[in-house]
This record gives sequence, structure tokens and C-alpha cells, in this order.
Amino acid sequence: MTDLKHLRLRAATYGRIRHFFAERGVLEVETPMLSAAGNTDPNIQSFHTRFTGHVDAGPATRWLRTSPEFPLKRLLAAGLGDCYELGRVFRDGEAGGRHNPEFTMLEWYRVGWDEARLAREVVDLLEKLLLEAGRTFDIVETTYRGLFHDALGIDALTAPVDVLQGALGDIHVNADGLVRDDWLDLLMTHRIQPTFTRDRVTVVADFPASQCALARIRHDDPPVAERFEVYVGKYEVANGYHELNDPAEQRARFERDNAVRRERGQGEVPIDEHLLAVLGKMPDCAGVALGVERLLMVLADTDRIADVLAFPFNKA
Repeated sequence: MTDLKHLRLRAATYGRIRHFFAERGVLEVETPMLSAAGNTDPNIQSFHTRFTGHVDAGPATRWLRTSPEFPLKRLLAAGLGDCYELGRVFRDGEAGGRHNPEFTMLEWYRVGWDEARLAREVVDLLEKLLLEAGRTFDIVETTYRGLFHDALGIDALTAPVDVLQGALGDIHVNADGLVRDDWLDLLMTHRIQPTFTRDRVTVVADFPASQCALARIRHDDPPVAERFEVYVGKYEVANGYHELNDPAEQRARFERDNAVRRERGQGEVPIDEHLLAVLGKMPDCAGVALGVERLLMVLADTDRIADVLAFPFNKA
């Protein structure tokens, strides 16, 4: 079991988060953890279970959420306005020193905001929490392209795969099946993130368009995704988007995800038709997901996720 002081730290952090949003008029909501649809992202694996009740309840197979994103967007489309959820999410296959299959996510949405404005609010929240913990920090703001140029001297948006492979240096990986974005991810996790100092908050904007996920694409030359990530020290703690609200484009992305799943021999995941039916009514907004355990690890100054859990997966 974790040190009891870390349980108290979690409780205090929840209170500070709720106070932060209450002061800003952002409404806390709760949405379903079980859904008839799942997350199609081929890099995220979902748990699923079966409902044995009356068939009128809908499909028997139900998916444990990997984030509350889809139902929160349905609430936005219904006119709820600024909202957030602080709750448990589940991802299969993610267990280890820094991952737990069950963890807590803070996700929130701001109507009429773009990703740059939301990134500043993420920093405001982190500043509040870090200062409460007695931590000082520097803020570094950059773009994905600028980060790779400064750290590795390469253009992340245009460099060919062989250049990306060469930039890994003496780090050896199995290249079978890896695509360009995989090499970029390896460079980020193995070459760039480890150089971030403990008391540095790094905001990275304008990701490659191929990594758009559910973000809008801005047609620069080359195009970029209106997406950001925030790191505290070497840990990624938040991932945000200027949210796509085009149902046709979103359906195409879901279908591309499932095509990749088929190619990899993974099972397809049901598309969220409830979301697609109302996505065109969702207002212009930005949203972000923040991993609470990652944040608690920073606040507790530990590299082990087990230290901030009451009971880790192997003892649950």
C-alpha cells in the first residue's frame, strides 16, 4: 500500500482542482464509465465486458471508457457550456512502473476557446498546484517543430524516416512495422523528454497533422494539428486540442483507426454513433485531458506510480 501521506496529497489535490474550476465557473459533471462504443485509437486498448440483462438495454458488449471525451462532447452539443470531469478511466495492457490500467483523468472543455488559450489555463492550474507543494518552476513554450530542431537539429514535419532513425543514435529498437510517427514518438520519449529538467513546465504546440487525433488541422505549409501537450519535468501530464466538430471528418478518422486495427490484427471497436449524431452541433471549443497520477507523481517527487495509488494493479 502507498504511503498514507500520498493519499492525503491526492485528496488535497482534488480539493484544489475543484476550487480552481469553481472560481472560474466551470461545471463538474459525471458521465458513464460503460458505453456501447469504444475508443478506436489503435494505440490505446480498451477493456470490455458483457451486460446480461434485458436486450432492450442495447448491445450486450460494453466498453470501459479510456477517457470521458465522447460523453462530455455530447453534453457540449446539448448546450451545457464549460464543464469538466474528474474520474476513473481504464486502459488495457498499460501496467508498470509508470502506468496502471485503472487511473484518474481530469478532462475539461472551454467553449469559444482555442488550444493556445486552453494551454495557458493548464499552466495556471499547474502553477497553483505546484506552488501549493512548494515547487518553483520555469515555463518553456515551443512548437513540436521548434522542439525537435533545438534538441536534435532536425525538421520533425519534413525529415524522412531514415533521418529520424539516425537521430536515435545508439538507441536500438525493432523497426518492424514502425511508421514515421512511431519514430517521432521514440525520439520524443528517448531523446527529448529525458533532457527536460525537474523544475521545468514545457508546453509543446502545433503537432504534425498525422498526429491530429480529434484535433482540427490548420493548413499551414506543412499543415499542423491544433494540438498541444504539457510536460512537468520529463513527464507528459496533459494533452489538448482545438476540437474537431465536423462529423464527416470525425467518422473518416474513426474508420481509418479501425482500418489500422485490422492491419495489425487487432479487433475493431464500435464507433460512437451517439457522438457523431450531435458533433455538428458542438460549439467551437478546446478540450484537454490531464493524467492525475502523473501530476501526483510530480507533486510527490516520485518516479513510481505505485507510490501515489492506494493499491496498484498487482495488489488490487
